[in-house]
This record gives sequence, C-alpha cells and structure tokens, in this order.
Amino acid sequence: MGALVTGLAPADLAAVETALAETDLLLARNYPGEQQDRQPVHTLYVPADRFEPDLAARLGVEALDLVEAQGGMLRVCEIVGLSAELSAAVAPRVEAKLRSEPIEDLRLDFEDGYGVRPEGEEDAEARILAKSIADAVANGTAPPFIGIRFKCFEANVRQQALRTLDIFIASLIEFGGLPKGLVLTLPKVTTVAQVEVMAGVCRALEAAHGLSEGRLRFEVQVETPQLIVGADGTMPVAALLHRAEGRISALHYGTYDYSASLQIAAAYQSMEHPAADFAKQVMQVAVAGTGVRLSDGSTNIIPLGDDDSIREAWRLHTRLVQRSLRNGYYQGWDLHAAQLPTRYIATYAFYREGFDAAAKRLHNYLHGGVGGVLDEPATARALSRFIERGVSCGAIDSHEVRDRIGFDAAELGSRVVGPAVCAVEDGAVEDGAAEDGAAEIGAVEIGTDEVCAAE
Repeated sequence: MGALVTGLAPADLAAVETALAETDLLLARNYPGEQQDRQPVHTLYVPADRFEPDLAARLGVEALDLVEAQGGMLRVCEIVGLSAELSAAVAPRVEAKLRSEPIEDLRLDFEDGYGVRPEGEEDAEARILAKSIADAVANGTAPPFIGIRFKCFEANVRQQALRTLDIFIASLIEFGGLPKGLVLTLPKVTTVAQVEVMAGVCRALEAAHGLSEGRLRFEVQVETPQLIVGADGTMPVAALLHRAEGRISALHYGTYDYSASLQIAAAYQSMEHPAADFAKQVMQVAVAGTGVRLSDGSTNIIPLGDDDSIREAWRLHTRLVQRSLRNGYYQGWDLHAAQLPTRYIATYAFYREGFDAAAKRLHNYLHGGVGGVLDEPATARALSRFIERGVSCGAIDSHEVRDRIGFDAAELGSRVVGPAVCAVEDGAVEDGAAEDGAAEIGAVEIGTDEVCAAE
C-alpha cells in the first residue's frame, strides 16, 4: 500500500479557521452553556411593604398550619395523588423544608402588587425595604435569593421605576452591601431597547458605587406578545438575550398579563393554555445554550376557603408544577404561603420518582455497567443536572447520590464527559434510543434527544 496523499493543504486548513473565526467567537460569547450554580425552584411574590426580616419563617409556619388542619403532610401528599410509598419519602422532606427554608426566592414587588402611591411614598418604602433585607441577611433569616420587581419602563411609570431601583441599590450598599443572592426583575418588557437601557442603568449604578463590572444582573418578565413576535416579524425575545451585555439571568413567563393581552377570557387564562405553551416554547428555544434560565408563571387559584376548595386548589397546583417540570421549566411563581406545601410536594415527587432511573443510567455511564440505554455525553450531563437539581432543593439526599452512583452530586458535572458508553442488555439499542424508544424517568418518557432538549 502506497503512501497516502491527502488533499487539504495547510492553506486550506487556515482558510477554514479564518472563515469560522467569527462563528467561534459568537458561540463562545453568546452560547456559553448552562449555569451550574443553584436555581431556585420557585419565586414567591409579596408586595414590597409586607416584608419584615422574619417573613420567610412566618410564611413557613403558616403553610405548615394549613397542612396540619388538613390532616398532616402525609395526608396532603395523598390528597394530591401521590402513592403511599412516594408520600412516605416526600412528606418528611417537605416538612423539614418548610421549617428550615420555606422560601427559596422572594420577590418584593413594587409593581402590580404594590400599585401607584402618593408622591414620595415608594421612595421611602424602597429605603425601608433595603434596611429590612440587610437585617434579614445579617441575622440569617433571608431566603437564599431575594430582590425586587420594580415598575416597568413604560413612559408613565419609568421615572419611578428608575428612582426605586436607584434608592434600593444605594440603600443596600449603605446598610451592609448587596446580598449574594440579589435578584432584580424588569417586568412588562416590550422591546429590545428597554433591555438595552436596563443594561446601561446597571452599568451606571456599578460605576457610581464602585461595584465590579457585571455585578448587577436582572430577570426579564415575558408578559407581552411583542416580545414573542415583533413588529418587524422577528422574535425579540431571542435578540434581547444578546443585547444586554450578558446581564440577563432569566426569563420569567407572566401568565395573566400575557394571556390578557391576547384577549383570552379570564376563565381560560392559565399556564397550560396553548397560547402560553407557544410563548414558553419560543422562550425555551431562545435561551438554549445561553446560560439564561427559565421560570414558568403562576396560578391564581389559591388554596383557601373550605376544605374542598383547598384540596382542589392543591391538586391543581401540584399538577401544574409537575407539568412545568416535565416541560423543562424548573422554576415557577407562587402567590401565597398556601401554595408552598404543594410547590415542594410536586417538586420533590418529580425528582424522587426520577431518581432511581437517572442514578442507574449515570452509574452505568460512569462505571461501564449494563443497562437498557446507550447514553451519550450530552444525555449524561442532563441526567447529572437532574440529580444536582434534586439535591439542591432537598428532594434527594447527598448520601443517596454517593451510595447509588459512587460520586457526590457536586462531582457529577465534571465526571460526565467523554465518548458515548454502550451499556446494553435485553436487545440492541442504537443511536442513543432506549428499548421501545424511551426510558421512563418519573412521569416523563425521555430518550437521549428528549433529555437534551429538556435541559
């Protein structure tokens, strides 16, 4: 056999590098991949003037009292449809959660939940709120994530929005500094320009207070159809992610403002309306690979009133939370302490139902065991992230991960790299597909492609 003569000269290879240099830069700058730090499972929305340093603990007690009035946590798990076995695993964990960390993310609202006040009142309230948050952080009663939703950038409230944000940030710094988990929420965005302005405001505040560049980031609430389809026929929600200097941390869907803007009758406004699913799927495609996170909206059906009303509202909330999780939305909004029990019941059940299958597949991937699924690195990363999320919220214990997989949850992300592993039994599996097309993880059927899409 003679010497092989290849056809690509060094000049050809150099030309490829030159042609793709801009693409390489775009991917590195605009699509850095998923954030690996903790994402809260929910955001609890409370009017700004209701906050006190012990609010989270008080709302946890309120939630537990309501559960006790309905027969205890095990009984509530059964009411919303969990099996006896799953209830036994979930109930004590949710009780512990409501005592130790009842709120993961708290949004103090100066917008719809606060309204328009007499001149000067909101300015004063922003400063009072900053002091209360600083006190909560100092005494250890603040939730891991906390911040404000200020008014939108529409002309009639824009100056108040900017003044509230300015006073709030300056006061936090005066009273001890910005909390690690500080979150700022920009509502009712309609154009990319509003997001560009918000990025500039953050830059100006950083310069004024000597903060490091990029310290101030913000969430965008998607509540208007103009973000999904713009006047020019484009999808602004995708463009705005790349025009905010990397400052956008998440997109949050706004159930009721968005639905109302489409003239959907109030009785049919819901997180699961087809119009909502369309908007959220556009959002999901837009954020893929960017590191920007997603949050679903809320249900305004609150578990209050007579026993039948409470139980029906809990069943609805549980179903909606699990639907969001199945669709790849790992965060959602809650409007009342009475929704906290089912937020955690639904979330914990989702992760515990999926843990056994995910742990088995990851163990086989990492240790070369046999199973019914051929997993590629992208799928293994999705399985790893599923388990990491379960651990961070309290649904899965760290020792369970080590016992089942052989590594701590924090190690998994660095372990699931490398070539695909073929670990097959009971018949051949090709192209990353499980037997019968998918393997069940909890209530969700996922094969390689579906896991990647969900994450």
